[in-house]
Amino acid sequence: MAQAFRRQGWSVELSRTEAPGHGVELAARAVDDGARRIVAVGGDGTVHDVANGMLRRSSTALLGVVPVGSGNDFAKLVGAGRHDPASAVARLVAGRARRFDVGRAGDEYFVNSMGVGFGPEVVRVRAATPTLRGILSYVIPLPKAFLGFRPPLCDVAAAEHRERGYVMMVEVCNGSTAGGAYRFAPGADPTDGYLDVCLVRRVSLLRFLVAVPRVMRGTHLGLPEVTVFRTREVVLRSLQAPLLLHLDGELRAPLPGVDQCRVRVEPGRLNVLVAG
Repeated sequence: MAQAFRRQGWSVELSRTEAPGHGVELAARAVDDGARRIVAVGGDGTVHDVANGMLRRSSTALLGVVPVGSGNDFAKLVGAGRHDPASAVARLVAGRARRFDVGRAGDEYFVNSMGVGFGPEVVRVRAATPTLRGILSYVIPLPKAFLGFRPPLCDVAAAEHRERGYVMMVEVCNGSTAGGAYRFAPGADPTDGYLDVCLVRRVSLLRFLVAVPRVMRGTHLGLPEVTVFRTREVVLRSLQAPLLLHLDGELRAPLPGVDQCRVRVEPGRLNVLVAG
């Protein structure tokens, strides 16, 4: 991969992540060393870590992505998601800089989406079946995850919408897709200064399975169980248990006594290299 960049005339220093979270440290160090471009080679988890390392340093460096993961949702936002690594490198070199919004949940950033409810449960089941690869790793765990899932009683509070009840999931989106193929917020724009919230109320297994193809097409917005709204800040509170959530597909285990998360947008915080 480094050779592909060098053939395009870039000077490259390669660092390898050793474990989840290591990319935060490596990206922060690269910022401190004066890097102008930092390229995450991996999936959405790698992008998440690298972006957090950059944002914690208030970096003006450009974030680039070469997708080699399963979902590659953020890579799609920057025009590299449907390309092989060599093509992605060439497109990055010819790319342009843009400023993207980021979301913040507590003291951690997310660049594509975060969620509570069924989303984190799918992440948990998926992590237990590491032999699955590609988009199948997001589709096959769905029925198993559903059967073991109990919709939490949640309070969702924003200036634009407030609701309390049992929810299947709440996905707060900066980008239009999550989980590789699910268009929870088909109108989301990472440059508009807002987050798009997709709330799905408790449904039966049959109703859920019927709705899944519509979510993949982004035609679920008219369903009575679904509400989508745009906001700058939303507070998610679990009324019966600690809050389990994911950030860019990275599971965050519930902390004892923590039942609330304030999620807000930080407009234009991240400098991104959009593929040409």
